[in-house]
Amino acid sequence: MLAKLEGFATALLGRLPGDDLAVVARDLRALVETVRDQRSLDTALTDTSIAALARGAVVRDLLSAKVSPTTVRLAAYAATESPAPEVPRSFEELAHAARTLAETGSLELAGLGLIEARHRVAGYADAVLEDVPVERFARIETELFEWARTVESNPELRRVLLDRDAPLDARIGLTDDLLGARGDVVAVALARFVVIGGRPRDVIGTLDFLVDYVAAVREWRVARVRSARPLDDASREALRASLNALTGMPVELQVDVEPDLLGGVLVQVGDLRLDATTRGRLGTLRDAVAATRGLVSVLEGPADND
Repeated sequence: MLAKLEGFATALLGRLPGDDLAVVARDLRALVETVRDQRSLDTALTDTSIAALARGAVVRDLLSAKVSPTTVRLAAYAATESPAPEVPRSFEELAHAARTLAETGSLELAGLGLIEARHRVAGYADAVLEDVPVERFARIETELFEWARTVESNPELRRVLLDRDAPLDARIGLTDDLLGARGDVVAVALARFVVIGGRPRDVIGTLDFLVDYVAAVREWRVARVRSARPLDDASREALRASLNALTGMPVELQVDVEPDLLGGVLVQVGDLRLDATTRGRLGTLRDAVAATRGLVSVLEGPADND
């Protein structure tokens, strides 16, 4: 399974009670069978010309109100994060993981290389941060950074946490003892999963990676909107709903009014830029005209200088 998807699934499936887990396992199996039976759906999901975010939004829209919310989140994440040709296989792996957890009560996480292990931790972070208010992110980043520095500066702590031969329960217990009583519950959950899903010798490196990753996720949770005129409540809500559907997470709006845009809005969320302004459309038109003129001049050749 894709490392990020494995981390995401571990977070969501691991906190479900037995009955809900059985429902998700059935939902995912039904999804796998549907994709196998409907060639057109399989073709759409594996179409490399469709952007990953758009593919995830389509899956979310397709499944909403038809299966459990957890199934929707898992399937949409798989469709977004997996390479297009691997989406159906990712659904199959999710179905297998849910069934295994329902039947055995546990999921075994295989050892991974350094980069893939960090990606697994990132997937777990995506799941636990999804419903966290943006204003808490700074505290989570700070606590993870401070925990990394604590481990880095304490030889005895490093000896236990970075020892891959030490019992996993002992390393998790030490993390809980030192962070649990005073730490933000999300920061503690992330620190625990660094021990569970990361590489033992890379605890400090993975914590530092998480600090940067949480900061990057925060950028996707705040949409910076430049509008030619003030947005009324209905417009704000429509824009927020559209961005929520596109990104798959709750998005907060920061709106600045800039009349020189002439009309429409310019939206920046994460590294996604959406230009629906009149000025932007005029700029695109000017570029197209300039390109056409350049092409005409090439086709016509140099002007005569009689």
